[in-house]
Amino acid sequence: MKKLKHLTIMLTSISVMMVCIWGCGAINSDESSKSVTTTQEITTEEPTTEPPFEPTTVDIMMIGDMLMHMGVQNSGLMSDGTYNYDHLFTHIVDDVQSADISIVNQEVMIGGIELGLSGYPCFNCANEVGDGLVKAGFNTILHATNHTLDKGAIGVDNCINYWETNHPDITYLGINKTAEDKENIYIYEKDGIKIAILNYTYGTNGIALPTDRPYIVNLLDEDTVVSDLAKAQELADFIIVCPHWGTEYTLIETEEQHYWAQLFSDNGADLILGAHPHVVEPVSWLTADDGSKTLCYYSLGNYISTQQKGYSMLGAMAKVTLTNDKEGNVTIKDYAVEPLVTHTLWGSGQMTTYKLSEYTSDLAYQNRVRDYDSTFTMEYLVNTCKQVFGDLYVPEGEAVGILSE
Repeated sequence: MKKLKHLTIMLTSISVMMVCIWGCGAINSDESSKSVTTTQEITTEEPTTEPPFEPTTVDIMMIGDMLMHMGVQNSGLMSDGTYNYDHLFTHIVDDVQSADISIVNQEVMIGGIELGLSGYPCFNCANEVGDGLVKAGFNTILHATNHTLDKGAIGVDNCINYWETNHPDITYLGINKTAEDKENIYIYEKDGIKIAILNYTYGTNGIALPTDRPYIVNLLDEDTVVSDLAKAQELADFIIVCPHWGTEYTLIETEEQHYWAQLFSDNGADLILGAHPHVVEPVSWLTADDGSKTLCYYSLGNYISTQQKGYSMLGAMAKVTLTNDKEGNVTIKDYAVEPLVTHTLWGSGQMTTYKLSEYTSDLAYQNRVRDYDSTFTMEYLVNTCKQVFGDLYVPEGEAVGILSE
């Protein structure tokens, strides 16, 4: 305590001396008389503004049945004994490659030549068919059809192995290697938009599922579909269902298709892209029980075949554009139907499919389907499109739908 007190006195004395010195210095020192100013740069922070919202669009297209009759398969046999099917897609390549999601209904298994190439009624085709699809630009292959089990489980296994070995980036749907695969929901994603795609068939032409692999193909089972759609709603912003359904060779949808379409809609499907009837069927809007809308293409008909009726030569390409908003809602911005015509000629590389808008009366008269159906003309094709698609089809050019029932 004593030491502390003594220190206090010393500090006080020093302080007094410093004041005196400072006072003298202020009078006698020119340097000290100068004022010192410090300039501090003041910055104002610009208010931050979010960039304007830029919606993302997703373009979707789909063609109908790749029905590989032997006439179609033989069209790919080249003079050197190899197979090539590029000619089947010559007139639609730009449409396929410009879409984000390009879907095809591959009606028959790609089991490879080791299983023997075969046409109706139990189909099997060469790996080169898949190569042609990929080269054309398709990235989503539907395999749940009534012909999935034409060659049994080995046909499915060969098909899966082909895709996973040769084109691992391609999405194949509707067939499964394991029970776990069947439970998975495929999600396509672009710029944060997530789209689920589901594929089912009504049956397999009476061929029983393997008892040890009941999951091998996706069937239209109500409990399964409802469960899958519930999972899809948790995972995706938009849901597409691709059913293999309906009655063959009817230009109008059936009551059973209505039932399934409404079930899909009520359980969250936003877009339905149908196949199987081998003819085109109408496009319409459904209203779900919650008031939301679902667009349904009931059937896109055949893309390629050698069937012998004019109506089976007429197919369609579905075109749908999606967009999103700031809140994350994904909706259909616009949609269209592009009628297609299978042009049947015999010979290597001769068979192909045209857009109806690029088809001519001369080509129609050359089409070998006229050997079986003389009513096949341009007039017949145009009138059938008007009958089936109504206002959605405009002969002068591409038709774009509007978001209404």
